[in-house]
Amino acid sequence: MIRYDRLSALIARFEMRVSDAEPGTGNLRILGDAVTGAPTRIALGLRGPGPDGRPGEAVLVEASASWGGDSNPLVAALPASVSLPVAADDTDDDTAALVRFLLAEARAARCGSGVVLSRLAEVLVVRLLRAEIERGATAPGLVAGLSDPRLSRAIVALHEDPGRAWSNGDLAVVAGMSLSRFADAFRARVGETPMAYLRRWRMTLARQDLDRGHRVQAVARRYGYGSSEALARAFQRQHGVNPLAVRRGGGVAAA
Repeated sequence: MIRYDRLSALIARFEMRVSDAEPGTGNLRILGDAVTGAPTRIALGLRGPGPDGRPGEAVLVEASASWGGDSNPLVAALPASVSLPVAADDTDDDTAALVRFLLAEARAARCGSGVVLSRLAEVLVVRLLRAEIERGATAPGLVAGLSDPRLSRAIVALHEDPGRAWSNGDLAVVAGMSLSRFADAFRARVGETPMAYLRRWRMTLARQDLDRGHRVQAVARRYGYGSSEALARAFQRQHGVNPLAVRRGGGVAAA
């Protein structure tokens, strides 16, 4: 059976960065027992600094983590802060083992530890986001859609191949659902129609490419628009600015 990876396409499009942070300023924190130092949870603030510790908790390690901000549809759909419990004495739990490894690196401060800590922290962020998707959401949005085993297949297909001339029928087949049931379920879970989500996703990617200096005509072809003018109209509706203005502020042009 084909496995649909709900995160990889987003990771490929939005660079994840983890770096050192001054005490009290980081939004990624490993919290632990204030007395024993045993880790209790990982916490990530998505709209500012990480959440403070609960009574009896202390910040063991903190860092600054970013993953595209609100331009990343998954980050925009998540709560202001998310956390993942860590069972310090659970030797069979991969996350607990990873946290212990990270804490050991941080305390030892050996050569190259900065790079190691950043990579380990990136893995922790991915595991935390994976847990949020698996947990699902009660309110409509991308998290709720990705947590649905069938709808997630269609969403991943849109993420991975945004330039394809998708129809609701195509996506219903991917999801393994009837057309009417798919359309109703998508709107109920994600909060918008599949084609509306696809348009927003295309415009997000188009803005990224234009910021990097890619030619408007090349971007239009890449995301399924028949002409530069068609892309410009859609881009203006989504972002309130002409794509040429964005591209002029970008980098070196690329086809």
